Amino acid sequence: MMSADRVTDVDVVVVGAGVTGLTAATRLTRRGLRVVVLEARDRIGGRLWTDTVDGVRLELGGQWVSPDQTALLETLDELGLQTFTRYREGENVYVGRDGRRRTFAGAAFPVSEYTAAEVDRITVLMDKLAGQMDPLRPWEMPGAAELDRVSFATWLEEQTDDEEARDNIALYIGPAMLTKPAHAFSALSAVLMAASAGSFSHLVDADFILDRRVVGGLQQVPLRLAAQLGDRVVTGHPVTGVSYDAEGATVRTSSGDEYRCRKVILAVPPTLVPRIAFTPNLPPAHMQARQHQSFGLVLKLHVTYPTPFWREAGLSGTAFSPYQVVHESYDNTNHDENRGTLVGFVSDENADRLLALSAEDRRAAVLASLATYYGEQALQPEAYYESQWMAEEWTAGAYATSFDIGGLTRYGARLQEPVGPISFGSSDVAGLGFQHVDGAIRVGRMLADAI
Repeated sequence: MMSADRVTDVDVVVVGAGVTGLTAATRLTRRGLRVVVLEARDRIGGRLWTDTVDGVRLELGGQWVSPDQTALLETLDELGLQTFTRYREGENVYVGRDGRRRTFAGAAFPVSEYTAAEVDRITVLMDKLAGQMDPLRPWEMPGAAELDRVSFATWLEEQTDDEEARDNIALYIGPAMLTKPAHAFSALSAVLMAASAGSFSHLVDADFILDRRVVGGLQQVPLRLAAQLGDRVVTGHPVTGVSYDAEGATVRTSSGDEYRCRKVILAVPPTLVPRIAFTPNLPPAHMQARQHQSFGLVLKLHVTYPTPFWREAGLSGTAFSPYQVVHESYDNTNHDENRGTLVGFVSDENADRLLALSAEDRRAAVLASLATYYGEQALQPEAYYESQWMAEEWTAGAYATSFDIGGLTRYGARLQEPVGPISFGSSDVAGLGFQHVDGAIRVGRMLADAI
């Protein structure tokens, strides 16, 4: 994008060139408003990033599209982007509490009959709770206060005495989605995660929620939106301050540029809002709310082999276990390559342990875990890369922020509440599509429509 000239008069300043900000800016521009988008990074896309590393095209951030993500699917059509189906033929792999590796097809989960029945029973219960929730207003759900005061781990202990059932249910929401241990967030937050995906059943169905990928990478969405906006998008300009009154606001950047506007959209994660100096300060409840949200911790792993050898062994590439360092892994081979790529994830307390190791020891631990799933060939990749979003200055975690226990009912309503001319939003505060690109688009549309 072009560097900034000193612009002093626009209608709307959008802070953040991720999907939320670019969606809002596009919608406002189409309605004839003068808009500028200010991005701290030197690139477009926020938590979407497609890059070539060691000769392999990798999606370092978000990447999947599911059938229920209608806002994203509409945007893909508008931008002329194509998708391809994730490879999923063959058997899946599960490593149980006893350490044994088992393969299975379809929904025939290879656990004891009692564990399977308990998983099914709690899935039905979670679906029922999710059906009672408006994900845009989760604090209004019947029983919300009680669910928000107990950790998801404790709630699960109250539901079943089967440890393996608890561990697997916790896996789908904790390590796999919020990237936090189940004792660190409330049962209400768990229900919100399920409701935002349409149901808990969707979350446990990898063939549904990880259905398709975008040709060329999901970052094509923000890149093409930004291309349409042209020099309205300015990168490398962190916003340092916002002064506001009843008439509008003045937005300052680290380069010394100032933008006078009628409205400001802060399309950044809630954890980044306090990095901006506000004059006057934001109301105390707003500042407090953002102190009770935090990102999870995850390593996204990209491991490439000369061929997708697991397919020859009759495996789909889908593998998971609450008891493995790499808690889930999938065939992530690009549609136009003969090489095989696995994508895997290490999150929450397992990520803590791995990050304390040297890069060499961390790699060895990851490959050993993959070998448990796929066999000895997994120990010999030709390329290995870790996406470490916690090290990104303007993210500092992944995939999204979530509240501590009790925070959702106490502060949740504040997160989309405007303050004077300033409005707030990102995929972190989406209802449907929470922490997904679909949610980012929905929030961007809402922010623009409100203006």
